[in-house]
Amino acid sequence: MKVKVCIGSACHVKGSYNVINRLQHLLEENQLSGQVEIEPVFCLGNCVNAVSVQIDDLPVQSVSKETVDAFFEQSIRPRLT
Repeated sequence: MKVKVCIGSACHVKGSYNVINRLQHLLEENQLSGQVEIEPVFCLGNCVNAVSVQIDDLPVQSVSKETVDAFFEQSIRPRLT
């Protein structure tokens, strides 16, 4: 699985690096690091709803440091089990 996280201007300002760091921590904590690649990208075309995150070719979602744990549990973990 590939998870793209935008690090462009709008997403950077809204905390994209916090989202990336938390996702990496959650993957390590749940021993899933080898199954998911987190790829920083410069634009997913959804700047208004930053931080933009895309799993594989699914629609772009908006994630924040407050919602990243729920995003992980609802959108990433179920695709791996």
